[in-house]
Amino acid sequence: MIDINILVIEDEEKLLNLIETYLIREGYFVLKASNGSRGFDLFYDNKVDLVILDLMLPDYDGYEICEQIRNFSDTPIIMLTARSSIDEKLNGFSKGADDYITKPFSPRELVARVKAQLKRYNRIIKDDIYKHMNFKFDSSTSSTYINNENIDFSPGEIKLLYYLILNKNITLPREKILERVWGEDYDGDIRVVDTRIKRIREKLVCAKVRIVTVRGIGYRWEEE
Repeated sequence: MIDINILVIEDEEKLLNLIETYLIREGYFVLKASNGSRGFDLFYDNKVDLVILDLMLPDYDGYEICEQIRNFSDTPIIMLTARSSIDEKLNGFSKGADDYITKPFSPRELVARVKAQLKRYNRIIKDDIYKHMNFKFDSSTSSTYINNENIDFSPGEIKLLYYLILNKNITLPREKILERVWGEDYDGDIRVVDTRIKRIREKLVCAKVRIVTVRGIGYRWEEE
């Protein structure tokens, strides 16, 4: 199974550690932040599959964090709050939250909601196979198919292709792609990312998927 990274932004230390314990039991990797600033850093610097976000933080309003994440990512967001009014919930959903859970809550309920969101957003690729219409990618064999025809990709192209698919619908900066695909010690020209993207695009011309250029930032994998 592909590693699932969950970012928890919560300023109550005991609750933060409790959530971490239950998520780790389920096999998830947990990134923790006790304030919004640290939460932003962790989100931007890692592949995050789901965010658990406290509404009341010492430095940021949870609504503001939710909005900023939604500006460039569809990563699932579950909001935590002691506020239970319907207006508060509606405000959370209007800012882009996917789910809303009121404190106090059962950690088991939170885990169930996490699983539901991950399933909904298709972050878990069953049997290591990603499919969309006429395109299929099997990470266990590094095989790619378009219209059931095997398409030949180099090992470097496969590595980049897999990273893009894992971060479907997320805008990835060139610098982050370079670090994750080529490694932190790579000191070559960042334009190597553009060159390899171009070669992959040429092979995907008949597929119902595409790599979108986000001007001034990087690239994003999208489904047509």
